[in-house]
Amino acid sequence: MAAPKQFYSVLTIVACIIIWRSSIVGATWCVARNNAIASALQPQLDYACGHGADCSGIQPGGICFNPNNIYNHASYAFDSYYVRMGRAPGSCYFGGTAVIAVTDPSYGRCRYPSSLKRYRYAHFLI
Repeated sequence: MAAPKQFYSVLTIVACIIIWRSSIVGATWCVARNNAIASALQPQLDYACGHGADCSGIQPGGICFNPNNIYNHASYAFDSYYVRMGRAPGSCYFGGTAVIAVTDPSYGRCRYPSSLKRYRYAHFLI
């Protein structure tokens, strides 16, 4: 009987490590809806960039310029605006083209600003 209990203890430790290393606890991001119409995203992207979002990363040569499509650019701008507005209610609406995400949309060297930072230390009770 000791083997199954030991197996579950090891499994629990591994699961905690995976969760800790892959998550930013409580963080949210504002991204373009995957079903948003591309033509509806452009004016919203323009609004975000013109009203506080840092859109330098999605300019040609910017670290988040590629892939060069409206969905990625809008997501980056929406998230920058959302974070700069302090995650205020309504700051992730953009005419219904945006949604709050709990999964980090960052990729490669492109890092989306998160609403919260990763906990520096984690404590697990097993």
